[in-house]
Amino acid sequence: MPYVPHTPEEVREMLAVVGARDVAELFAEIPPALRPKRFDLPRGGTEMAVRATMERLAAKNRTDMTSFLGGGFYDHYVPAASDLLLSRGEFYTAYTPYQPEASQGTLQAIFEYQTAVTRLLGMECANAGGYDGGTALYEALMMAVRHTKRKKAVVSETVSPIYRIVLATYTKNLHLELVTVPHKDGGDDMDGLAEAIDDRTAAVVVQNPNFFGQVQDFTELFAKAAAAGAVSIMSCYPVLQTVLKTPGAMGADIATAEGQSLGLPLSFGGPYLGIMTCRKSLVRQMPGRIAGRTRDAAGRTGYVLTLQAREQHIRRQKATSNICSNQALCALRALINLCLAGEEGLTRQAALSIENAHYAAMKLEALPGVRLINDAPFGNEFAAMLPVNAKLAARTLMDDGIIPGFPLGRYYKGLGNALLICCTEKHERSEIDRLARRLGKIL
Repeated sequence: MPYVPHTPEEVREMLAVVGARDVAELFAEIPPALRPKRFDLPRGGTEMAVRATMERLAAKNRTDMTSFLGGGFYDHYVPAASDLLLSRGEFYTAYTPYQPEASQGTLQAIFEYQTAVTRLLGMECANAGGYDGGTALYEALMMAVRHTKRKKAVVSETVSPIYRIVLATYTKNLHLELVTVPHKDGGDDMDGLAEAIDDRTAAVVVQNPNFFGQVQDFTELFAKAAAAGAVSIMSCYPVLQTVLKTPGAMGADIATAEGQSLGLPLSFGGPYLGIMTCRKSLVRQMPGRIAGRTRDAAGRTGYVLTLQAREQHIRRQKATSNICSNQALCALRALINLCLAGEEGLTRQAALSIENAHYAAMKLEALPGVRLINDAPFGNEFAAMLPVNAKLAARTLMDDGIIPGFPLGRYYKGLGNALLICCTEKHERSEIDRLARRLGKIL
């Protein structure tokens, strides 16, 4: 691991340059109450000893488990070329491309990423990426608030509970009204959502597939929202957009997604990528960086940041967003994955994931007392009702090396026996069979 050793003489030389007698004087302006009481660090060791310690700690992690966890984060196969290409120095050392004459490669990569995700989601415009899927959804809501000058948002309860917590947290002091429409057995209450939309509504927020894995067509709902002057926002799962009706085809005004499934490893929760796309009519409300293609005075193709003043990135009162994380490297990784897979490869990835999920549903439904939460169509995730508490069943299976899914009772009242189960193309039929056998023994 990197470290910077300084000898006592070097420390004295640095202090002399800044005019401080010692380290205590260097930090004297920090009030004592705000200073750390102690760092509680172990004594230093040799590189060999530190490496051995870290390897010993890493060995405590379980890396041999079969996981059926999903809920917005998916273990898809990542081509080996992704790491090789992304690790090129000109990519991972690049940062903010404010100077186009020195950043043509970065700007072109952003432009190509924007082009790819707009095509994938059936939308017209995109930015260079947000912090993650949850904050991208919040940013979309704020786009709608600025555009409509309204303060009410209608949100389906089938939107990821994690994302809904993000929305509630970020809007807590913004005097917005969030109206949550309860789910119906894991499905969207289309009538309830439509009835909640009125002339005060800035946006209607839905997810497809929803958190329970159900696939839904929101075309009629979005038409109702448009008639009321509200903005339609959809959070979606990008891999499945190759086989589902896209947000654009349904009439969504803004479509967001968590880009992790496009080649980003799970990595203990990040860094991830918030995909943001919209209709052209809303592009000036879009936060973050937007790359455009143009021509210079000599007629040569060039790339620039466009449609926004720099103040939108550096001045709080002018900013369309105050989440200032540059996710361009994660966006580049998603672009690399999209290019390596291609339309055919991504479609096959989605189809295999869906096939595996339907095979798993068939195997589990054959167990006594197990049923699906509803009979609606689903993608690569489904919610199964067990005759026992899902959390307890999950703990028992984890002792046997299987993470069976996500217990829905954590976020949904009355669903203590419901388990959200996910499959991707990486799951073998033998692994699904093993899940069914082990769960059958518990039941």
